[in-house]
Amino acid sequence: MDANFNPDKQHTLASVTGISGTGLHTGIKVDMTLKPASAGFGFQFQRIDLPGQPIVKADCDLVTDTSRGTTLEDNGAKVSTVEHILAALVGMGVDNCLIEINGPEVPIIDGSSQPFVEIIEEAGVMEQDATKVWYSIDANISHYDEKKRVEMVVMPAIEYKITTLIDFNSPVLGTQHASLKSMREFKDEISPCRTFCFLHELEMLLDHNLVKGGDINNAIVVVDKPVTPKEMERLAKAFGREKIEIKSEGYLNNLELRFPNEPARHKLLDIVGDLALIGYPIKGQIIANRPGHSTNVEFARKIKQYIKKNKHLKNAPVYDPNQAPVFTTTQIEKTLPHRFPFLLVDKIIELTDKHIIGVKNVTFNEPFFVGHFPGNPVMPGVLQIEALAQTGGILCINLMPEGQYDTYFIKIDNCKFKNKVVPGDSMLLKMELLSPIRRGICEMRGTVYVGNKIATEADLMAQLVKRS
Repeated sequence: MDANFNPDKQHTLASVTGISGTGLHTGIKVDMTLKPASAGFGFQFQRIDLPGQPIVKADCDLVTDTSRGTTLEDNGAKVSTVEHILAALVGMGVDNCLIEINGPEVPIIDGSSQPFVEIIEEAGVMEQDATKVWYSIDANISHYDEKKRVEMVVMPAIEYKITTLIDFNSPVLGTQHASLKSMREFKDEISPCRTFCFLHELEMLLDHNLVKGGDINNAIVVVDKPVTPKEMERLAKAFGREKIEIKSEGYLNNLELRFPNEPARHKLLDIVGDLALIGYPIKGQIIANRPGHSTNVEFARKIKQYIKKNKHLKNAPVYDPNQAPVFTTTQIEKTLPHRFPFLLVDKIIELTDKHIIGVKNVTFNEPFFVGHFPGNPVMPGVLQIEALAQTGGILCINLMPEGQYDTYFIKIDNCKFKNKVVPGDSMLLKMELLSPIRRGICEMRGTVYVGNKIATEADLMAQLVKRS
């Protein structure tokens, strides 16, 4: 991500790239190809070695196993150890990519994301003509696993930031933490960090004929107990080496750490990869204590459910009465022909070439309350639509050549009234252009918000006519 990288645009690869290697647990050699994909595609794996070449979407709801990495399964296809390639894609700012693979497991290479980062750099990252819609976390979302003593929380923040803490009661590892303050740091600070395991875990995996693709250089092995010469011989044989040694710091293989806290940094890498399965790019600060794949995925599911439940709020406008309006009522009257009692917009607080936000303060003194449900005043829905239309009219007239214009309804579609508007409410009227204005015809999406709730929404079409 260079200085010209626009984080508010979607990105894909500029060209096809690939890598080959062995799966850590299956020992199967696979070829993996990364291909550009269209905007909104997301990350999808395709098992090109299976009949029909089934596709498995990178989605936390499709995770079926987290015992030795993160496994996705759908359409009769399975792809394991997906976290390192997903972390590399997210870390390099890629939003859309088709990942073709001719085997059941992503190659482990050196146990980090760095080899994947390198091939992504080689292919290039290309900006797409599509907005990247971030979901800004607006409330603390927590996950706690009492059995595993894992605590995870995401809090509101203006960027995507992660802090990881690990404490496995190991005299070798001790207590470590790692932080990622910006995704721009991922390439240099996080991607080189390799996976790790404890010697007793490695022995258990060997006993079960797993880690068939294990190699001396693709995992950090922590030795926190005495090891007999016989055990050392067995490990040497398993890794195809004549001799294996234990460093004084308690790591196997004379492996030089790339960072003093490389294990904690790799846990952070795993979080980036596993949370890519949410399916939405988020802005928030994550703090994770003793995370693992199972809790990462559970946390991803919790965040995804929260976003789906509150997704309609992500575009809810915010009204600060201390800010000067873009248009006052006096200025609105110079643009629109409407007057009391039919001028239904008090001020405009935001205006671009694509959208506009107006404010209508509803009081008990509105003339329509006299006859509309006396004793139970409710603002008529048709007047809410009219308020939207007047707000949209200001946007459209502002985009037309100089002159005076009137706007006339042509069509109203998909109109829904979801919540009552009553005296004391402040209506925020948001209108968004669905397409450029052509021959005076404008199509807009309108939404009435009261606080964070949607009261009314509709698709409106109108014609702008210049006054003679």
